[in-house]
Amino acid sequence: MMKHAAITIAMLAALSSVAVAQGKRPDTRTMDCDQVQEMISARGAVVLTTGQHTYDRYVSDGRFCSMGEVALYQTIRTRDNNQCVVHACRIDPFGPPDW
Repeated sequence: MMKHAAITIAMLAALSSVAVAQGKRPDTRTMDCDQVQEMISARGAVVLTTGQHTYDRYVSDGRFCSMGEVALYQTIRTRDNNQCVVHACRIDPFGPPDW
């Protein structure tokens, strides 16, 4: 009985820490451009807060995009730079035509 209680408590603690971690996205407005680019490069893909009510997913390259999407250049605001260049997955504008 004690063993089951300990396992249950451990599982609840792990789940609650995951929920807390998911609620806090890195905010580009508090990071400099190099930090943002390094984070994206290290993780491959990351969701970043970009404004009070905005966020997006940024990728290091097209391998992290879904089928039919490509990694396109985009600029975002960071603490030190309003034109920090990153990649975001977008629908391929030159993809196959809709027939």
